Amino acid sequence: MTEPAFDRDWFSKPADSLLALMQRKRLAPSEVARGLPGGLATLRGLLTGDVAIDDAVAVGLAASVGGTAAFWLRRQGLYEAYLGRVIDAVLATDGDSWLAKVPVPASAGPAIHGRTADDSRRAAVERRLVFFDVNGAEAWSRRYGALRCQTRFRESAAFEVHPGATAMWLRQGEVEAALVSTAAWDPDGLRAAIGEIVELSRIGQPVRFLPRLRDLLARFGVALAVVRAPEGCRASGAARMLSPTKAMVLASFRHRSDDHFWFTLLHEIGHLLLHGGRTFVDEEGADEDEPEREANVFAADHIIPPDRRQELASLRPDHEPVIRFSRELRVAPGLTVGQMQHRGLIPHSRLNKLRRNWTWDEIDPALS
Repeated sequence: MTEPAFDRDWFSKPADSLLALMQRKRLAPSEVARGLPGGLATLRGLLTGDVAIDDAVAVGLAASVGGTAAFWLRRQGLYEAYLGRVIDAVLATDGDSWLAKVPVPASAGPAIHGRTADDSRRAAVERRLVFFDVNGAEAWSRRYGALRCQTRFRESAAFEVHPGATAMWLRQGEVEAALVSTAAWDPDGLRAAIGEIVELSRIGQPVRFLPRLRDLLARFGVALAVVRAPEGCRASGAARMLSPTKAMVLASFRHRSDDHFWFTLLHEIGHLLLHGGRTFVDEEGADEDEPEREANVFAADHIIPPDRRQELASLRPDHEPVIRFSRELRVAPGLTVGQMQHRGLIPHSRLNKLRRNWTWDEIDPALS
């Protein structure tokens, strides 16, 4: 197996080679994880840089994806050596300013052998470099500082938003999306499956509908990732093309209600289908631009078809007629209530018992 090429000012994670081999051999993450000590947690740790390749992991990788254990250990050694050079360069230039600007989740453990416990500044720079997979502040700004223009995301304008926290959430979404095997991007197939997607809203529990939704979207080249938003990130959902053949829809379950979750999901699917690689920013409470309005219309039209809007407007605002109308549309009653409230047909205090609201105890088991 050919050794990867390195530049003196750059590093490449062993996970880069791992993902390339998985794609080339069409190996699902679950297949690779079965051969690793620690399973999926180890595979995720390799992607984030929290797990270093030791003898046991090297043997597992050799058996799962190919190469030899010696190759994977050598790959880890090269990565650590070049990462060390990049850390030195960052510390000598803009390390302090970057540390103040860019948050990262707590490390699950040292990614570099021999790291000293008291070298917190070096470790903090390293963690940011590894997690975001960049070689410094300038690269981070190019890739994630401008991500608000490269990613369509819904945010609440009523709260202060930390751009670094939003970037961290998006990066976590990318990692989770890498663990989702998908077919090639198929926009026509996705568009034809919208009805089937919306019908899943009738399933009440996330632990039951999320796996089915993830599998359904994967058939059309969309990796569904769900990541709880960290403090300072008010995003509800995001959509972006990860490659020409793979898209990502990222959800945060921010409001933990069925009408908000499914509308946001359809909104992001709308961006993928209507706007492709165009760049713009969506924020709740902000002025809507044309792509934002188009995505909103797309979502609303697939909850309440245009030819049923007049019937919705005259619907008696009681439980029984709303449930009956929703059953005819094959959507959850909460989505109908959400549209009635949004359109001003009923006050926001009306019919809320028909909306499903979840706790994190109900959501978290569906994310594993």
